[in-house]
Amino acid sequence: MKFWGDRGVDGFRVDVANLLAKDLPDVLPDWAELMAGLAPDNPHYAPGQHPIWDRDDVDDIYREWRKLFDTYSPPLTAVAEAWVAPERRVRYARSTGLGQAFNFDLLQADWDADQFRRIVRDNLALARESGASSTWVFSNHDVVRHATRFALPAGTTATAWMLAGADPTVVDLPLGLRRARAATLLALALPGSMYLYQGEELGLAEVTDIPDAQKQDPAFFRDRGANPGRDGCRVPLPWTVSGAAFGFGRAGAHLPQPAWFADFAVDAEDTDPESTLSFYRRALALRRVLQTDETLEWTAHAGPVVSFRRHGGWMSMTNFGPTPIPLPPGTVRIASEPMEDPALLGADTTAWIGPDA
Repeated sequence: MKFWGDRGVDGFRVDVANLLAKDLPDVLPDWAELMAGLAPDNPHYAPGQHPIWDRDDVDDIYREWRKLFDTYSPPLTAVAEAWVAPERRVRYARSTGLGQAFNFDLLQADWDADQFRRIVRDNLALARESGASSTWVFSNHDVVRHATRFALPAGTTATAWMLAGADPTVVDLPLGLRRARAATLLALALPGSMYLYQGEELGLAEVTDIPDAQKQDPAFFRDRGANPGRDGCRVPLPWTVSGAAFGFGRAGAHLPQPAWFADFAVDAEDTDPESTLSFYRRALALRRVLQTDETLEWTAHAGPVVSFRRHGGWMSMTNFGPTPIPLPPGTVRIASEPMEDPALLGADTTAWIGPDA
């Protein structure tokens, strides 16, 4: 880490940060026993005492890392990837540790106002407890892209859909992208840090038709094909509408890119003011202007609407429902979809309102 810190990196993403310490006997426990020990009702291991998972010992390791990080100006940042219970996750995010931890709760959420509201409220409370800012994530290299997850029928999980063969006839991709854009704009309005996964700024959906002979994810081979693997979210991005590997490189892509990638190529979206790429750019630029402190004030507490006001008087409002709803007074600064009626917020849409310029 010092090698890279001396060369100017800003920080580190620590993969499986909860598995950096072990306490194993001479004879290793059976794997099934170790996994059973992760169940909430398992009596074998107290919190922090599992032989390999999320041990309290990792605190000592990350305290040492933080001492190194703080010798730089500005201090190096770090974020933990730790799939642990929320109350354990805050340990990784403390200022004496890594400083941030990925909050994957929205990554696992349905398109549901009550779930989003609860997740935001709980994680802001955890952030206050840890003294760190919260983080918000919708996609990464381990899960089905959220433009596809939000396109699935209600009650269908991405995992179940993939294991059943990823039937394309049950997926409403335009709806999924509409919801993905709305979710992103909602999260960008929240206190804390937003982590974006490559390709979501283009509106990419999951690639679900990679032939078995071309798959590369070890999970697919380890489970002898029972697990379809994670290659579908790892396909190289389309940079150009045409050309070798859609501009990824003259030698071709290491995973097959579908023909529909041409519609989502960077050079196609770059000049389209209504593209997802243009939308992300506008949202990020406005976020830099509007974001201030780490607080929010809820303005809707039930029903299909999630809305809150931020310091300075501007508001984020998301309509999770199927029908348009009235907008409050004020100037719409940005919306996740074109506004057909300036007085109404469309279904599956987020808007930032005011303060009037």
